[in-house]
Amino acid sequence: MRLIPLVAALGLAGPAVAQDALQGEAIFVFYCATCHGTDAAGGGPMSPSLVVPPADLTTLAARNGDVFPTARVVMRIDGRDPLISHGSMMPVYGDFFAGTDVATKAETGQPIMTSQPIVDLLAYLEGLQQE
Repeated sequence: MRLIPLVAALGLAGPAVAQDALQGEAIFVFYCATCHGTDAAGGGPMSPSLVVPPADLTTLAARNGDVFPTARVVMRIDGRDPLISHGSMMPVYGDFFAGTDVATKAETGQPIMTSQPIVDLLAYLEGLQQE
């Protein structure tokens, strides 16, 4: 009976990270819609000036064997996997979203460390996926 408190104290039985898709939508509109568009399909007002057009974020899963590419999305946002988009790197938002580090599950089931705002953004983007 003493094992359960010990496991919980070690953080091995902690609750799942809460995802707030509404907060994620607000983050998307503020930081991402300028390039990706308010519908996340890649047609934001800045997109014509970019050398590489912004991705259609509503088809991320469809382009990845119907699996949302959580790890790739996290690393593109926080800068661990940079993308050249308009003669320079896609803006890296890791510093903007730093603060509350949390673990979320990658599509492989492995944990990936990120921040709560990125987890919320993931929840929003996952909800936009088209089949």
